Amino acid sequence: MASFNKFYCFVQDVASALHDMRTGTTHVYKVYLTNTAPVATNAVYNTPADLPPGNGYAGGGNSIGAITGAQTAGTFRLVGESDPSWTASGGSIGPFQYAVLYNSTSATQPLIGWWDYGVPVTLTNGNTFTIDLDQANGVLTLQ
Repeated sequence: MASFNKFYCFVQDVASALHDMRTGTTHVYKVYLTNTAPVATNAVYNTPADLPPGNGYAGGGNSIGAITGAQTAGTFRLVGESDPSWTASGGSIGPFQYAVLYNSTSATQPLIGWWDYGVPVTLTNGNTFTIDLDQANGVLTLQ
């Protein structure tokens, strides 16, 4: 499983109230795919560049579904209800090596973090790629 890395801007964006991660929030959090290596100083959607749409991939990525965000003993866990996935149809998707989580509701579409899968992945026609979100420990924790 790929490990999650946060963008530096996320800390400031939380303090600036750009993210509403409470259970039942109306904010939509999405994951998009890229083959451009993220840099911790990236701050907004499409930096690094999203894959071009086509063959079963929609620009902007897929939602992680409804949010369950709660704290226990001073640790907040963000949990998304659905594992985003893509199925190649009519051709290939990719290559991509990174999956980027961002807030698609906020006007600036701020980045949160990314997963690095270690090697470029190309989905051939009919194959599916799924990001397995950790339902127990959450996508991310704040302490």
